[in-house]
Amino acid sequence: MYRCASHAFPRRVALMLLCALPLLGALPSAQAQVARHFPANALRGELVLTQPPIVQLNGKPERLAPGARIRSPNNLLLMPGSLIGEKLVVHYTREFTGLLMDVWVLNEVELANKTWPSTPQEAASWRFDLASQVWTKP
Repeated sequence: MYRCASHAFPRRVALMLLCALPLLGALPSAQAQVARHFPANALRGELVLTQPPIVQLNGKPERLAPGARIRSPNNLLLMPGSLIGEKLVVHYTREFTGLLMDVWVLNEVELANKTWPSTPQEAASWRFDLASQVWTKP
């Protein structure tokens, strides 16, 4: 004797999905720019991954730290091997030994903020507003 009415469940789910389909157009797209906040010790530079963990930062050889994170313009993690040979404008931080630890590939909105220090000496002499993410020169 067949007692379960399981054939009705998939119809209800399909009907709910069809009703929700017009609402999916209202969701923000995956390409939307994410507002990111960078730490005050983040510097700007041009990064070229040559043979990870070896990279070129502003034309000089550098090294990624073990566990270094590279984030895309949409703030997703990127694998260093997928970026070999690309020139990227980035913000980066260093760990206590001097190796590159956090790297953010900049999007168009972040690139529009032209005033950003590229050396620790500039960062020490400029002022940083963490809330607005703006550097001001003295």
